[in-house]
Amino acid sequence: MHNDRNKILVDSIKRLLRRGAVTHLRKIVNKTHAADLSIVFRSLPLVNQHKLFNMIEDVEHKGILFSELEENILLDLIEAMNFDDVVVILEHMPTDDVADLIGKLPGDKSDALLEAMKNEGSEEVEGLLSYDDDTAGGIMVPDFIAIKEDTTAKEVIESLQNENLDVEMPFYLYVVDEYERLVGVSSLRQLVVVHSATPIKEFMTTDVFSVQTDMDQEEVAKIVARYDILAVPVVDETNKLVGIVTVDDVIDIFRAEATEDILRMAGVGEEYIETRSVLSSTRIRLPWLFASCLGGVIAFFIINMFEENLIKFAYLAAFIPIIMGMGGNVGTQSSTIVVRGLATGRINIRDFWPVVIKELTVGLLLGIVYGLLIGVVAQFQYSKQMLAISVGLAVLTSMSVAALVGSLVPMLFARIHVDPAVATGPFVTTSIDIISVYFYFQISAILLGI
Repeated sequence: MHNDRNKILVDSIKRLLRRGAVTHLRKIVNKTHAADLSIVFRSLPLVNQHKLFNMIEDVEHKGILFSELEENILLDLIEAMNFDDVVVILEHMPTDDVADLIGKLPGDKSDALLEAMKNEGSEEVEGLLSYDDDTAGGIMVPDFIAIKEDTTAKEVIESLQNENLDVEMPFYLYVVDEYERLVGVSSLRQLVVVHSATPIKEFMTTDVFSVQTDMDQEEVAKIVARYDILAVPVVDETNKLVGIVTVDDVIDIFRAEATEDILRMAGVGEEYIETRSVLSSTRIRLPWLFASCLGGVIAFFIINMFEENLIKFAYLAAFIPIIMGMGGNVGTQSSTIVVRGLATGRINIRDFWPVVIKELTVGLLLGIVYGLLIGVVAQFQYSKQMLAISVGLAVLTSMSVAALVGSLVPMLFARIHVDPAVATGPFVTTSIDIISVYFYFQISAILLGI
């Protein structure tokens, strides 16, 4: 339903652009949410993107669209815009979004924009840019509500009404001591149900979930998801409150991390989606496929070692694809389960052996079932009992080893602090192909008396 709505919007805007219906376009553009407009921009050339962008009347709407656009589209659009217009838009955007945008621009461009920004937000942006992009400090919002311990409920409410109108998410009130150190938190609900003269320190929660500025953004997202909170406070090494990470940023983190893991597991690199040109796509995918190429060469040499066996028993070659394929599928399943479990926190690195043994057991049981099935097919086709047993044992071995490798390798990578997503795809399937072929011919040589 939502996709149909977006398709209608895209088709309508394209049709109005062809007709030059500026009045209708202006109405649609100013009434359409920026997230939907960003989808429209994907299918338009730069000149039409620029036309639509100039029709947006509200500066804040333009800023939201900046935040929603894909990186390559955003950079091209900014490059085609007047410098002063970009500065005005940035000054009306949330500080964390400005920092994200500035961080994507070339150094000279970003420095010039920071220099041109007149408000105090430019200093906050520079502060955010001092942190790594994928840390709590890099994604936090420096605008939050910090209340002193002795402030009464009435004074807090008056402050919210008069002084904190621009705070992005005023769902939590963070309580700090005289040194700006985080000591508690209160929700708006707690604030309005107590007597107006009650100091906030008497009804605040002192058990606060907080993160430090250098914590990885994925870990921050897990904390927000685990405890079902709308925002998590960010503190420095002295426990001074410096910002908050809000749930909308957490959603973006999960989406980005999931996309990155899927692309790595597929062996196309973590930034493939952002790539537009054929040459760039080829360059990114080329090294990832080298593992598959190398594995194929090794499998070729293994098969070549048993060339005489194949000449004497040509029917052995018929079962190579299914043995390699079954092993590869099981290996991919196991590695995907483990990588996803590690990413979501459902699997802990301390559970190393239970996880590996479980997947090995599953692979063994699957191998028994499919080993018997394919063995029966071999017996039915060629009426050779030893061949059927050889094929069945090869399938059993292939699927068991595949489950072992598929679970063991990501866990090992995680233990040595390497992203386990890189262990999947070509790496796992290639190693399983080599092992499957080798064991198949070894088992066949023993049982067939070659």
